[in-house]
Amino acid sequence: MPNAETIVALSTPAGESAIALIRLSGPDCAQIGRAVIGRAKPLRTRYAHFASYRDLNGTVLDDCVITYYAEGQSFTGEAMLEIAPHGNPLIVQKIMTDLLARGCRPAEPGEFTRTAFLNGRMDLSQAEAVSDLIRARSDRSLEAAQRQLHGSVGRKMSELTERLLSVMAQLEAYIDFPEEDLPGEDQAGPSRELRRLIVDMRELIETQRYAALLHDGIKTLIVGEPNVGKSSLINALTGSQRSIVSEMPGTTRDYISAFLMVGPWRIEVLDTAGLHEAGDAIEKIGIDHTIEQSETADFFLLVLDATTPSPTLPDALLQRMRPDNTLIIVNKTDLADGGAHAGFLPEFSQVPMSLLAHEGLDALRTQWLAAIDAGLKQPQKDGVVVNARHAASLSRAVEALELASDKLLRGEPTELVAADLREAITFIGEVVGRVDNERMLDSLFKQFCIGK
Repeated sequence: MPNAETIVALSTPAGESAIALIRLSGPDCAQIGRAVIGRAKPLRTRYAHFASYRDLNGTVLDDCVITYYAEGQSFTGEAMLEIAPHGNPLIVQKIMTDLLARGCRPAEPGEFTRTAFLNGRMDLSQAEAVSDLIRARSDRSLEAAQRQLHGSVGRKMSELTERLLSVMAQLEAYIDFPEEDLPGEDQAGPSRELRRLIVDMRELIETQRYAALLHDGIKTLIVGEPNVGKSSLINALTGSQRSIVSEMPGTTRDYISAFLMVGPWRIEVLDTAGLHEAGDAIEKIGIDHTIEQSETADFFLLVLDATTPSPTLPDALLQRMRPDNTLIIVNKTDLADGGAHAGFLPEFSQVPMSLLAHEGLDALRTQWLAAIDAGLKQPQKDGVVVNARHAASLSRAVEALELASDKLLRGEPTELVAADLREAITFIGEVVGRVDNERMLDSLFKQFCIGK
């Protein structure tokens, strides 16, 4: 149902700009729109009116573009009004103050999108995609958010639900009409379809890691012994003096992070303390932090010095490094033979470089991008990616399907199997918001920015 109140918020960032956008949603939008521009006739819906904005005292605050949307024809499903004044913070403040004096209430974070969801303008997964779209920081995360906004997750949940309902229809026919002339129960058929559903849903749950990488960036650790060029590498990758470069061992005592783009991927790269026998307690803490960071790293850049022997790496680090998530960078090739580490971890790819001579950086980016594309488990051709909330609901649905499958194979009563299947459908419905859970909605939408 439409909100009885009219809410208002600034939908553009605070600060100076060419144009600002103030949004209203609620039953008073039409009346407010006419009042602020002194118009007696109704505003045309979805039409940009250029007019002077007058406050309650009749003072002209600014020349604005005002667009009215009738109920049922707007983003929220309610009547909406969009006011676009010049982006002077003082003008915006005066207009906002006037609108509050006219009876509007400040919108809460995400309230416009929440209203759209409650009015059936989008499902919950699409509502989440609005926030993801605003916060996207790479081409891949932008693509995933756009697919979700256009209903990719909702369509997948509908498909899974239809397949489950088909299985339930077979089973419940025997519950509702036990004495009818129905064919004998084919327990194997529903069991096979349940197993296929479980496999498909588990593959979908695995895309949660992909979603996390899109949102947070691919965490990449630059590791190696002191003075091999780790700090020079992060400076070269970011194009700034992010790390201090010094010939003195142990200059980097703790990790230093920065974000950069490699092709369409957002990367969080960390310059870590050099791996060696620590000379003091502070240096040892830095090395311990490197090992700790390796436990949650997605990718490694292992930097070697072409003029020194191959290093002995900590077992804890080697256990995390694999050929598909690690590139070996052999630095200082301008000073020595590039084949100095040919036998070191031979299954890992190596990139010769000279950071001092600015050689090899393009080759590194090319191999790095290829390694990410090859090693990262990307979603299937349908492009569906689930987030942590979706994965949690789908995991509970899988547990219910596992119980149903086991009961079916043991020949237990179909009523018990059907109960588990209904529970699974409920959990799938949570993904798109078919289950009314006020606390969950409060938690989700409070993460949105105000005005969206």
